[in-house]
Amino acid sequence: MKYSSIIIFILGIAISGYGQTENQTKMDSTKTERFERGWEKLKEIDGEAGVKVIESLKDISPDLGKYTIEYPFGDVYSREILDNRTKEIAVVAALTAMGNARPQLKVHINAALNVGVTEEELSEIMILMSVYAGFPSALNGTSALKEVLEERKVVE
Repeated sequence: MKYSSIIIFILGIAISGYGQTENQTKMDSTKTERFERGWEKLKEIDGEAGVKVIESLKDISPDLGKYTIEYPFGDVYSREILDNRTKEIAVVAALTAMGNARPQLKVHINAALNVGVTEEELSEIMILMSVYAGFPSALNGTSALKEVLEERKVVE
């Protein structure tokens, strides 16, 4: 009985958002300084791949696109303690270790290459992840790296 009460409570919370006004479900078109800073940082690091991610959200969840620009790029990536290269090494390692974020891993492998991380360094990151995240994650990460490198050769 205890679990059914919890489930009913959670469903009630979920349903309470049903029927939100149109203004709550559409991305606010106001471009704040935070948004502009994030947009520039996203383009600087991720390039066209990052822009495509945001574009892919416009018809299904524009607010998620806005939040992706504002928080990760407008706030976190804009911090100056670590350089973009170091940030991307950390992100590639984290996404590889997670093992369930292949599309995001490919975007960030591209970003890492855009900010000066070499193919050899990326391969070494995958080897390192075999120790901390296991061979399946390292193998999947290496496969994603191979795909990105092949895609980049086609474009060049």
